[in-house]
Amino acid sequence: MNTKQFLFSLAFVATALIVNAQDDPAKRPSPPAQASAKVNGKTITINYSQPSVNGREVWGKLVPYGQVWRTGANETTSINFSDDVKLEGKPLAKGKYALFTIPNEKDWTIIINKTIKWGAFSYKQDEDVLRVTVPAKKTKDFTEKMAFTVSPKGVVSLTWANEKVDFKVQ
Repeated sequence: MNTKQFLFSLAFVATALIVNAQDDPAKRPSPPAQASAKVNGKTITINYSQPSVNGREVWGKLVPYGQVWRTGANETTSINFSDDVKLEGKPLAKGKYALFTIPNEKDWTIIINKTIKWGAFSYKQDEDVLRVTVPAKKTKDFTEKMAFTVSPKGVVSLTWANEKVDFKVQ
């Protein structure tokens, strides 16, 4: 192998390694995360990517008020229900759904949508399965990385920066 072939091969391998590293979700700036719990024998699982504040103003700036948000980063956040449930008292069939939101200063619209694709760019309102509005709360504690939790009592919480939003699943 001459020098030219060696350098070409080295460049090819380096490029392949860089591309492969970018495809590894764990190495993304907003890594994947999961929240899951059993609620009255029913499993609720949320798969999402965790954006960080990184010194940015989140609410009303990075995430605009009054606009559909994919509720995380990268791929659309998904929520899966192992059985039929009630979300904020409204019936919802078991299945895997996209979870979108519309943040506002005082309340948020929680959107359960049937199409899971990349980000909010593919969002279509006519594919909504359920919408509910819940209050937004300011928190004392600051949360750098966006996080979901699901309590055994069925309270799904999203916290990020200085904001918390809860919705109830039964």
